[in-house]
Amino acid sequence: MKEIKPWMGRTQLLLGDEALTKLINKNVLIVGLGGVGGICAEMIARSGVGKMTIIDTDIVEASNRNRQIVALKSTEGKLKSDILKERLLDINPELELTSLPMYLTGTDRFQVLTSQKFDFAIDCIDTLSPKVFFLLACLQMNIPVVSSMGAGGKVDPTQVTVMDISETYNCNLAKYVRKKLRYYGIRDGLKVVFSPEQADKSKIIATPEETRKKSVIGTMSYMPAVFGCTCASVCIRHLYESE
Repeated sequence: MKEIKPWMGRTQLLLGDEALTKLINKNVLIVGLGGVGGICAEMIARSGVGKMTIIDTDIVEASNRNRQIVALKSTEGKLKSDILKERLLDINPELELTSLPMYLTGTDRFQVLTSQKFDFAIDCIDTLSPKVFFLLACLQMNIPVVSSMGAGGKVDPTQVTVMDISETYNCNLAKYVRKKLRYYGIRDGLKVVFSPEQADKSKIIATPEETRKKSVIGTMSYMPAVFGCTCASVCIRHLYESE
């Protein structure tokens, strides 16, 4: 069993020894380290969770600086997974951290999910097919998971909420995730972080065919962070409330 360290004192004061000890001995997987996933991973690490795996193949670009915790002028061109690894270990040097610079597709998702015993998975993937296939694998393997829907094009953090995928509306990403999951016979049972705020469609532009993303949408600095912190809260509360 891992021990409670002095830097965890404020969390210990809030949650108590039993709940914090649970967090210290849990293992969390986070896929996608952009505006949502980067801050989410940091909040998981700061909560005291003792073992994590983070996955992302992207490098930092200048356009990331308006919203991503890993994005600085000095980090442009570097792997997000490498930057975040260094940051998380500076928060908790005793964190058992696996950092994988990979694009999760096909059988990769099963290899990752079976490589360790994960207590919780967090989906912060922003491309549709890898997102859906990762979620399907988690659901099929009974790994507790929360998924972030679209934070782009939205500016009101008070509308961000947690609900079942079947109850979502006014979100294009959620609509396509629902549709894909229904094809595989899944209509509910997936917890998501979501906002019903209507996005301005004029703020969306198409991207070149050779890129993984079909479009780019305008973003506000704080919105992905709100989504990421909310995902982290779902995970953390599940971990210390579960038996």
